[in-house]
Amino acid sequence: MGQFYIGLMSGTSLDGVDLAIVDFDTLKPTLISTHFTKYPNKLLTPLKNACRQSSIHFDELGRLDAELGVFYANCVQQALSNASLNSHDITAIGSHGQTIQHSPNSQPSYTLQIGDANRITQNTGISVVADFRRRDIAAGGQGAPLVPAFHQAIFQSSIENLAVVNIGGISNVTFLPANCSEAIIGFDCGPGNTLMDQWCQQYFDRPYDESGDLSRAGNVSTDLLNNLLRDPYFSQGYPKSTGPEYFNLNWLKNHLERNPTSTEDTLSTLCELTASCIAQSIQQLPSVNKTLICGGGVHNSHLQARLETLLNSPVTTTATYGVDPDIVEAMAFAWLAKQTIEGRTGNIPSVTGAKQTVVLGAIYSA
Repeated sequence: MGQFYIGLMSGTSLDGVDLAIVDFDTLKPTLISTHFTKYPNKLLTPLKNACRQSSIHFDELGRLDAELGVFYANCVQQALSNASLNSHDITAIGSHGQTIQHSPNSQPSYTLQIGDANRITQNTGISVVADFRRRDIAAGGQGAPLVPAFHQAIFQSSIENLAVVNIGGISNVTFLPANCSEAIIGFDCGPGNTLMDQWCQQYFDRPYDESGDLSRAGNVSTDLLNNLLRDPYFSQGYPKSTGPEYFNLNWLKNHLERNPTSTEDTLSTLCELTASCIAQSIQQLPSVNKTLICGGGVHNSHLQARLETLLNSPVTTTATYGVDPDIVEAMAFAWLAKQTIEGRTGNIPSVTGAKQTVVLGAIYSA
């Protein structure tokens, strides 16, 4: 039997929970099984409210934290059943939790993920590692992104410089130099799918722009795009991280008041914004030979086409390197759980800005 860990990832896109069962009893991590569960409306609506508003009532926060923990546990139980495994086969679960506020530049800095790990442990009988981000923040870091350490473990090449771009609600990039003595670089580029998704939900009655057909049909407003790209975040040096508490429809509304644009053209412009901020981020890096894309954005063919046009290096998905682009982050949190269980560090100070490497997360023993 292998050394199995489960990774649970629910990101800023708020579409649901990605689950990966990963075997680490091999030279390279082996993906055993995957499972995706949409958030039911009874969870999705309050989650959207919690993530997109500046405050939440204590009662609502407590209930949502508890309900998410039970929901995550149910996802694990269903995934184990589908894979013909039981709790005794799993060493631990790495649960990212649902981020409802990320404020790395406030004084004091903080980040908050919910999804009660106690309930996951209690309902599955499996030890859980959770609350990964706050230890890095305590060490002076941004608490994000954390996946570059996993990207390094599975993608770093000795023959080419790679950029790995995750396009979830927020997009982030990892630079993996071929020369192992050079520093790993990683940071949040800016909005990934979050603005496009929110715009589609509000004006097109669709959860997202499937395949990019809607954004492909409109025209980019150059004036609006240029004004969006003037936001100080994009010119800020790294390390840096952000979230939908910053890049949201209220942020966009302020720009639209100065640059009125049709709903169709606004969506096209938002797609171009995502492609542009990713391309600009990659162009800040040392020479990149190839860019690997993962996350939900891989399914937006218009977005990927725009990236290929804006970048001077080849663009492909992580599938080319044998890793399903939809499940990279869930695998990363399985790997981070293993690091924590074994007392190994999980952050990269050159990425997050932390003063030192630290063991991430808290262990909730079964």
